[in-house]
Amino acid sequence: MSRQGYYQELGLVNTRDMFHKAVRGGYAVPAYNFNNLEQLQAIISACVETASPVIVQVSKGARSYANETMLRYMAMGAVQMARETGSQIPIALHLDHGDSFELCQACIESGFSSVMIDGSHLAYEDNIALTRKVVEFAHHHEVTVEGELGVLAGIEDEVQAEHSTYTRPEEVEDFVARTGVDSLAISIGTSHGAYKFKVGPDEEPPPLRFDILYEIEKRIPGFPIVLHGASSVVPEYVDLINLYGGRMEGAVGVSEAQLRQAAASSVCKINIDSDGRLAVTAKIREYLARHPEEFDPRKYLGAARSELVALIRHKNQNVLGSAGQA
Repeated sequence: MSRQGYYQELGLVNTRDMFHKAVRGGYAVPAYNFNNLEQLQAIISACVETASPVIVQVSKGARSYANETMLRYMAMGAVQMARETGSQIPIALHLDHGDSFELCQACIESGFSSVMIDGSHLAYEDNIALTRKVVEFAHHHEVTVEGELGVLAGIEDEVQAEHSTYTRPEEVEDFVARTGVDSLAISIGTSHGAYKFKVGPDEEPPPLRFDILYEIEKRIPGFPIVLHGASSVVPEYVDLINLYGGRMEGAVGVSEAQLRQAAASSVCKINIDSDGRLAVTAKIREYLARHPEEFDPRKYLGAARSELVALIRHKNQNVLGSAGQA
Protein backbone atom coordinates (compact mmCIF):
# COMPACT_ATOMS: atom_id res chain seq x y z
CA MET A 1 0.00 0.00 0.00
CA SER A 2 1.17 3.51 -0.77
CA ARG A 3 1.68 5.88 2.15
CA GLN A 4 -1.39 7.87 1.21
CA GLY A 5 -3.55 4.94 2.23
CA TYR A 6 -2.95 5.49 5.93
CA TYR A 7 -5.74 7.39 7.64
CA GLN A 8 -3.38 8.53 10.39
CA GLU A 9 -1.82 10.91 7.87
CA LEU A 10 -5.20 12.67 7.66
CA GLY A 11 -5.46 13.01 11.43
CA LEU A 12 -8.30 10.49 11.65
CA VAL A 13 -8.79 7.73 14.20
CA ASN A 14 -10.51 4.38 13.97
CA THR A 15 -13.56 3.64 16.12
CA ARG A 16 -12.06 1.21 18.65
CA ASP A 17 -11.40 3.64 21.51
CA MET A 18 -14.54 5.64 20.68
CA PHE A 19 -16.72 2.58 21.16
CA HIS A 20 -14.91 1.35 24.25
CA LYS A 21 -15.53 4.68 25.98
CA ALA A 22 -19.14 4.86 24.76
CA VAL A 23 -20.03 1.41 26.08
CA ARG A 24 -18.51 2.28 29.48
CA GLY A 25 -20.10 5.74 29.53
CA GLY A 26 -23.62 4.81 28.48
CA TYR A 27 -23.85 7.06 25.43
CA ALA A 28 -23.73 6.64 21.65
CA VAL A 29 -21.20 8.15 19.24
CA PRO A 30 -23.02 10.04 16.48
CA ALA A 31 -22.46 8.89 12.92
CA TYR A 32 -23.60 11.64 10.55
CA ASN A 33 -23.75 11.15 6.79
CA PHE A 34 -22.60 13.91 4.48
CA ASN A 35 -22.52 14.54 0.74
CA ASN A 36 -21.08 18.03 0.40
CA LEU A 37 -18.96 20.74 1.98
CA GLU A 38 -21.72 22.49 3.93
CA GLN A 39 -22.90 19.28 5.59
CA LEU A 40 -19.36 18.38 6.64
CA GLN A 41 -18.71 21.89 7.97
CA ALA A 42 -21.90 21.72 10.03
CA ILE A 43 -21.06 18.30 11.48
CA ILE A 44 -17.58 19.35 12.56
CA SER A 45 -18.69 22.75 13.89
CA ALA A 46 -21.47 21.27 16.01
CA CYS A 47 -19.33 18.43 17.36
CA VAL A 48 -16.50 20.83 18.26
CA GLU A 49 -19.02 23.09 20.00
CA THR A 50 -20.48 20.19 21.99
CA ALA A 51 -17.13 18.45 22.57
CA SER A 52 -18.46 15.26 21.01
CA PRO A 53 -16.57 12.47 19.28
CA VAL A 54 -17.91 12.00 15.77
CA ILE A 55 -18.00 9.55 12.90
CA VAL A 56 -18.44 11.27 9.55
CA GLN A 57 -19.68 8.75 7.07
CA VAL A 58 -20.41 8.42 3.38
CA SER A 59 -22.33 5.86 1.39
CA LYS A 60 -21.13 4.39 -1.87
CA GLY A 61 -23.27 6.94 -3.70
CA ALA A 62 -22.00 9.88 -1.66
CA ARG A 63 -18.41 8.79 -2.30
CA SER A 64 -19.08 8.81 -6.01
CA TYR A 65 -20.88 12.15 -5.81
CA ALA A 66 -18.12 13.89 -3.86
CA ASN A 67 -15.27 12.25 -5.84
CA GLU A 68 -12.87 9.86 -4.15
CA THR A 69 -9.87 12.21 -4.28
CA MET A 70 -11.84 15.26 -3.20
CA LEU A 71 -13.32 13.28 -0.32
CA ARG A 72 -9.88 12.40 1.04
CA TYR A 73 -8.89 16.05 1.26
CA MET A 74 -12.28 17.09 2.64
CA ALA A 75 -11.68 14.67 5.52
CA MET A 76 -8.20 16.08 6.07
CA GLY A 77 -9.63 19.60 6.00
CA ALA A 78 -12.36 18.65 8.48
CA VAL A 79 -9.77 17.45 10.98
CA GLN A 80 -7.66 20.59 10.50
CA MET A 81 -10.76 22.77 10.86
CA ALA A 82 -11.43 21.20 14.27
CA ARG A 83 -7.80 21.46 15.39
CA GLU A 84 -7.59 25.15 14.50
CA THR A 85 -10.27 25.82 17.11
CA GLY A 86 -8.12 24.10 19.72
CA SER A 87 -10.43 21.08 19.79
CA GLN A 88 -9.04 17.54 19.93
CA ILE A 89 -12.31 15.70 19.33
CA PRO A 90 -11.71 12.28 17.75
CA ILE A 91 -12.93 12.07 14.15
CA ALA A 92 -13.40 8.86 12.15
CA LEU A 93 -14.18 8.59 8.44
CA HIS A 94 -16.50 5.64 7.82
CA LEU A 95 -17.89 3.87 4.76
CA ASP A 96 -21.60 3.31 5.29
CA HIS A 97 -23.11 0.14 3.77
CA GLY A 98 -20.16 -1.04 1.74
CA ASP A 99 -21.44 -3.73 -0.59
CA SER A 100 -18.24 -5.44 -1.75
CA PHE A 101 -14.73 -6.31 -0.66
CA GLU A 102 -13.35 -4.20 -3.51
CA LEU A 103 -15.18 -1.07 -2.35
CA CYS A 104 -14.01 -1.52 1.24
CA GLN A 105 -10.44 -2.08 0.06
CA ALA A 106 -10.50 1.05 -2.09
CA CYS A 107 -11.83 3.14 0.80
CA ILE A 108 -9.19 1.83 3.19
CA GLU A 109 -6.46 2.58 0.68
CA SER A 110 -7.72 6.13 0.23
CA GLY A 111 -7.75 6.95 3.94
CA PHE A 112 -10.96 5.70 5.54
CA SER A 113 -10.42 4.71 9.16
CA SER A 114 -13.53 2.55 9.41
CA VAL A 115 -15.65 0.58 6.96
CA MET A 116 -18.94 -1.26 7.03
CA ILE A 117 -19.38 -4.39 4.98
CA ASP A 118 -23.09 -5.10 4.65
CA GLY A 119 -23.62 -8.75 3.80
CA SER A 120 -27.01 -8.87 5.53
CA HIS A 121 -28.78 -9.61 2.25
CA LEU A 122 -26.66 -12.72 1.72
CA ALA A 123 -27.11 -16.19 3.14
CA TYR A 124 -25.68 -16.44 6.66
CA GLU A 125 -22.52 -18.34 5.73
CA ASP A 126 -21.89 -16.05 2.75
CA ASN A 127 -22.27 -13.01 5.01
CA ILE A 128 -19.67 -14.49 7.37
CA ALA A 129 -17.24 -15.25 4.54
CA LEU A 130 -17.46 -11.77 2.99
CA THR A 131 -17.26 -10.00 6.34
CA ARG A 132 -14.26 -12.06 7.42
CA LYS A 133 -12.43 -11.24 4.19
CA VAL A 134 -12.93 -7.50 4.76
CA VAL A 135 -11.90 -7.79 8.42
CA GLU A 136 -8.64 -9.54 7.56
CA PHE A 137 -7.65 -6.81 5.10
CA ALA A 138 -8.86 -3.93 7.27
CA HIS A 139 -7.21 -5.09 10.47
CA HIS A 140 -3.90 -5.37 8.65
CA HIS A 141 -4.16 -1.59 8.26
CA GLU A 142 -5.61 -0.86 11.74
CA VAL A 143 -9.01 -0.03 10.21
CA THR A 144 -12.11 -1.05 12.17
CA VAL A 145 -14.99 -2.98 10.59
CA GLU A 146 -18.74 -2.93 11.15
CA GLY A 147 -20.79 -5.95 10.07
CA GLU A 148 -24.56 -6.43 9.93
CA LEU A 149 -27.01 -9.15 10.93
CA GLY A 150 -30.66 -8.67 10.09
CA VAL A 151 -32.20 -6.54 7.34
CA LEU A 152 -33.64 -3.04 7.72
CA ALA A 153 -36.60 -2.07 5.58
CA GLY A 154 -36.75 1.25 3.73
CA ILE A 155 -34.79 3.07 1.05
CA GLU A 156 -31.75 5.32 1.36
CA ASP A 157 -29.13 5.71 -1.39
CA GLU A 158 -28.38 2.20 -2.73
CA VAL A 159 -29.73 0.50 0.38
CA GLN A 160 -33.28 -0.74 -0.01
CA ALA A 161 -35.44 -3.55 1.28
CA GLU A 162 -39.19 -3.96 1.23
CA HIS A 163 -39.36 -5.91 4.48
CA SER A 164 -37.25 -5.99 7.61
CA THR A 165 -35.82 -9.12 9.19
CA TYR A 166 -35.05 -8.84 12.88
CA THR A 167 -31.62 -9.89 14.03
CA ARG A 168 -31.63 -13.36 15.58
CA PRO A 169 -29.84 -13.15 18.95
CA GLU A 170 -28.81 -16.81 18.75
CA GLU A 171 -26.59 -15.99 15.76
CA VAL A 172 -24.62 -13.04 17.13
CA GLU A 173 -22.01 -14.94 19.17
CA ASP A 174 -21.11 -17.16 16.25
CA PHE A 175 -21.06 -14.27 13.77
CA VAL A 176 -18.83 -12.05 15.92
CA ALA A 177 -16.45 -14.89 16.76
CA ARG A 178 -16.05 -16.12 13.19
CA THR A 179 -15.78 -12.73 11.47
CA GLY A 180 -13.72 -10.73 13.98
CA VAL A 181 -15.81 -7.59 13.41
CA ASP A 182 -15.33 -4.62 15.73
CA SER A 183 -19.01 -3.64 15.86
CA LEU A 184 -22.33 -5.11 14.77
CA ALA A 185 -25.32 -3.37 13.18
CA ILE A 186 -28.57 -5.03 14.22
CA SER A 187 -32.20 -4.83 13.16
CA ILE A 188 -34.67 -4.12 15.98
CA GLY A 189 -37.30 -2.10 14.11
CA THR A 190 -35.51 0.97 12.77
CA SER A 191 -35.74 1.64 9.04
CA HIS A 192 -33.90 3.54 6.33
CA GLY A 193 -35.24 6.75 4.82
CA ALA A 194 -37.88 9.29 5.86
CA TYR A 195 -40.87 6.91 5.65
CA LYS A 196 -39.96 4.45 8.38
CA PHE A 197 -43.42 3.45 9.57
CA LYS A 198 -47.00 3.51 8.29
CA VAL A 199 -49.07 5.13 11.04
CA GLY A 200 -52.39 6.93 11.18
CA PRO A 201 -52.80 10.63 12.01
CA ASP A 202 -53.14 10.01 15.76
CA GLU A 203 -50.96 6.91 16.01
CA GLU A 204 -47.47 6.60 17.45
CA PRO A 205 -44.70 4.70 15.62
CA PRO A 206 -44.30 1.13 16.87
CA PRO A 207 -41.76 0.62 19.65
CA LEU A 208 -38.33 -0.76 18.90
CA ARG A 209 -37.65 -4.36 19.86
CA PHE A 210 -35.64 -3.71 22.98
CA ASP A 211 -36.18 -7.32 23.98
CA ILE A 212 -33.96 -8.35 21.05
CA LEU A 213 -31.36 -5.71 21.93
CA TYR A 214 -31.18 -6.79 25.56
CA GLU A 215 -30.91 -10.47 24.62
CA ILE A 216 -28.01 -9.61 22.28
CA GLU A 217 -26.37 -7.65 25.12
CA LYS A 218 -26.54 -10.75 27.31
CA ARG A 219 -24.93 -12.92 24.63
CA ILE A 220 -22.09 -10.54 23.71
CA PRO A 221 -21.73 -8.29 26.78
CA GLY A 222 -19.86 -5.06 26.18
CA PHE A 223 -19.67 -5.59 22.42
CA PRO A 224 -20.36 -2.41 20.37
CA ILE A 225 -23.82 -2.43 18.78
CA VAL A 226 -24.88 -0.08 15.96
CA LEU A 227 -28.33 1.26 15.03
CA HIS A 228 -28.98 2.23 11.42
CA GLY A 229 -32.04 4.10 10.19
CA ALA A 230 -32.26 6.08 13.42
CA SER A 231 -33.42 9.50 12.24
CA SER A 232 -36.40 10.96 14.07
CA VAL A 233 -37.74 12.57 10.85
CA VAL A 234 -38.27 15.85 12.69
CA PRO A 235 -41.91 16.90 12.07
CA GLU A 236 -41.04 20.61 11.95
CA TYR A 237 -38.79 20.01 8.95
CA VAL A 238 -41.37 17.90 7.16
CA ASP A 239 -43.98 20.62 7.76
CA LEU A 240 -41.60 23.32 6.50
CA ILE A 241 -40.83 21.35 3.35
CA ASN A 242 -44.54 20.86 2.64
CA LEU A 243 -45.32 24.51 3.42
CA TYR A 244 -42.86 25.69 0.78
CA GLY A 245 -43.83 23.44 -2.10
CA GLY A 246 -42.63 20.01 -1.02
CA ARG A 247 -44.65 16.83 -1.01
CA MET A 248 -43.81 14.53 1.89
CA GLU A 249 -46.91 12.74 3.08
CA GLY A 250 -46.68 10.30 5.96
CA ALA A 251 -42.97 10.78 6.73
CA VAL A 252 -42.31 9.52 10.26
CA GLY A 253 -39.24 8.32 12.17
CA VAL A 254 -37.96 6.85 15.43
CA SER A 255 -38.87 8.75 18.60
CA GLU A 256 -36.01 10.49 20.37
CA ALA A 257 -37.08 8.88 23.66
CA GLN A 258 -36.43 5.44 22.19
CA LEU A 259 -33.08 6.55 20.83
CA ARG A 260 -32.09 7.87 24.26
CA GLN A 261 -33.01 4.48 25.73
CA ALA A 262 -30.91 2.70 23.10
CA ALA A 263 -27.93 5.01 23.64
CA ALA A 264 -27.86 4.09 27.32
CA SER A 265 -27.40 0.43 26.41
CA SER A 266 -24.61 -1.26 24.45
CA VAL A 267 -25.66 0.71 21.37
CA CYS A 268 -22.60 2.90 20.96
CA LYS A 269 -23.07 4.17 17.37
CA ILE A 270 -26.28 5.68 16.03
CA ASN A 271 -26.55 6.59 12.35
CA ILE A 272 -28.38 9.77 11.36
CA ASP A 273 -28.81 10.69 7.71
CA SER A 274 -32.41 11.55 6.83
CA ASP A 275 -32.75 14.19 9.57
CA GLY A 276 -29.78 16.04 8.11
CA ARG A 277 -31.24 15.90 4.63
CA LEU A 278 -34.59 17.17 5.88
CA ALA A 279 -33.03 20.07 7.79
CA VAL A 280 -31.02 21.18 4.76
CA THR A 281 -33.92 20.84 2.32
CA ALA A 282 -36.38 22.59 4.63
CA LYS A 283 -34.18 25.66 5.12
CA ILE A 284 -33.24 25.91 1.44
CA ARG A 285 -36.92 25.79 0.43
CA GLU A 286 -37.82 28.36 3.06
CA TYR A 287 -34.98 30.71 2.16
CA LEU A 288 -35.67 30.67 -1.58
CA ALA A 289 -39.41 31.14 -1.06
CA ARG A 290 -38.82 34.14 1.20
CA HIS A 291 -36.05 35.59 -0.96
CA PRO A 292 -37.10 34.89 -4.57
CA GLU A 293 -34.61 37.45 -5.86
CA GLU A 294 -31.63 35.60 -4.34
CA PHE A 295 -29.28 33.54 -6.50
CA ASP A 296 -26.14 33.37 -4.35
CA PRO A 297 -25.71 29.73 -3.22
CA ARG A 298 -23.82 30.90 -0.15
CA LYS A 299 -26.98 32.52 1.16
CA TYR A 300 -29.34 29.55 1.02
CA LEU A 301 -26.66 26.93 1.67
CA GLY A 302 -25.43 29.04 4.58
CA ALA A 303 -28.92 29.06 6.09
CA ALA A 304 -29.10 25.29 5.64
CA ARG A 305 -25.70 24.82 7.25
CA SER A 306 -26.70 26.87 10.30
CA GLU A 307 -29.84 24.79 10.76
CA LEU A 308 -27.85 21.57 10.50
CA VAL A 309 -25.48 22.80 13.22
CA ALA A 310 -28.49 23.39 15.48
CA LEU A 311 -29.91 19.94 14.74
CA ILE A 312 -26.61 18.15 15.47
CA ARG A 313 -26.09 20.17 18.65
CA HIS A 314 -29.51 18.99 19.84
CA LYS A 315 -28.84 15.35 18.92
CA ASN A 316 -25.50 15.28 20.72
CA GLN A 317 -26.76 16.98 23.85
CA ASN A 318 -30.26 15.60 24.25
CA VAL A 319 -30.52 12.33 22.34
CA LEU A 320 -27.18 10.51 22.04
CA GLY A 321 -25.53 11.80 25.20
CA SER A 322 -22.22 12.30 23.37
CA ALA A 323 -21.77 15.97 24.28
CA GLY A 324 -18.78 16.49 26.53
CA GLN A 325 -17.45 12.98 25.91
CA ALA A 326 -14.57 13.85 23.56
